[in-house]
Amino acid sequence: MKTKVGIIGGAGYTGGEILRLLLHHPMVELSFIHSKSQAGKAITEVHTDLLGECDLHFSGTLGDAEVLFLCAGHGESQKFLAENPAYANKKIVDLSSDFREQKEGFVYGLPEWQAERISQAQRIANPGCFATAINLAMLPLAQAKKIQGDVHVSAITGSTGAGQALSPSSHFTWRNNNLSIYKAFNHQHLTEIGMVLGGPKLHFIPYRGNFTRGILATVYTPYEGRLEEAMDLYESAYASAKFVQLSPRAIDLKQVVNTNKALLHLEVHQGMLLITSIIDNLLKGASGQALQNLNLMMGWPEDLGLRLKPIAF
Repeated sequence: MKTKVGIIGGAGYTGGEILRLLLHHPMVELSFIHSKSQAGKAITEVHTDLLGECDLHFSGTLGDAEVLFLCAGHGESQKFLAENPAYANKKIVDLSSDFREQKEGFVYGLPEWQAERISQAQRIANPGCFATAINLAMLPLAQAKKIQGDVHVSAITGSTGAGQALSPSSHFTWRNNNLSIYKAFNHQHLTEIGMVLGGPKLHFIPYRGNFTRGILATVYTPYEGRLEEAMDLYESAYASAKFVQLSPRAIDLKQVVNTNKALLHLEVHQGMLLITSIIDNLLKGASGQALQNLNLMMGWPEDLGLRLKPIAF
């Protein structure tokens, strides 16, 4: 018997991505896709990529579901759960930032960090996109207690990271052929990064990219040792990880766009370990990881419905 799933906030980018994944997942049945702004409209009027694959409509009311994906904006998940106590005992995967500090019974959903806790959880707080890329870059060092100094990060994200709501910095005419820094040293994902890595001093410069999707992060920190030793550490740490791969060659975003993969590349330079980390911000950084978490919660294969091919050109 298939598990009934509902989506709250199904009209946004993350709602559209989880919908695309769930339509082809063999173990789930979509019960309802809720949207306050698009209620009554065909799904394909908003998510036009699903034309021919989906004949469902957005609902303005809530239906029966065993699992809820909360894909509304930050602050909306807390409000939804407060206003709808009937869903308190459902399995929940929240894609907002509302519960990432693991409050109100939520478990932080980075599978490579705490898969066992996720598998036993009722409520999951899905990690942020920058936090996912940076934590995966540093987690093996943190777990081996080999972070020996400050951590420096520069990371660039695609325009979908800002969500669908337009702002001056997300208009095509501003974003195209342009780059900019924002929230330097003060990005909201620093809290959850510190929660996973254990508190090294982290200097983070985020960039807005002039492309649609993906994150490329370069992370460097003092390191005493040879590259081969670092490679052995990372290969051992991620030996059982379904989606994290180490590359012996330099990596680029097109290797991960449209997938749930995270690719890492290591280099050692003048006493520094440099880690390049790349993910698709809407998949491994959001909806793909959310489905990965659901698979763990339900005892299904972790990669079920997530073996997606990257774009080539």
